[in-house]
Amino acid sequence: MSAPSAQKPAQGAQRKQEPDRRAKGEMARASSLFILAALAIVFALLNLNEVEVHWAFGSGKAPLIVVIVISLLVGIVLTYFAERLSRRRRS
Repeated sequence: MSAPSAQKPAQGAQRKQEPDRRAKGEMARASSLFILAALAIVFALLNLNEVEVHWAFGSGKAPLIVVIVISLLVGIVLTYFAERLSRRRRS
């Protein structure tokens, strides 16, 4: 009977460590996303000159910062939907 009671503290200690590990992982992910966002913003702000953009049915001029931000937003949206589709297929 002493063996099951000896296992309970070990399981409890393991449960206490899991949230700490998860919190550290979430903090690392949030930090890396913040750094990537800051780099993307700095990159966009350094590219303020106007460029010609060629579309499938014409062309036009736009500031490079606008082209970069639109491309970034399109990439984020496509990644979001691809991840959702992937999760749906796994379920």
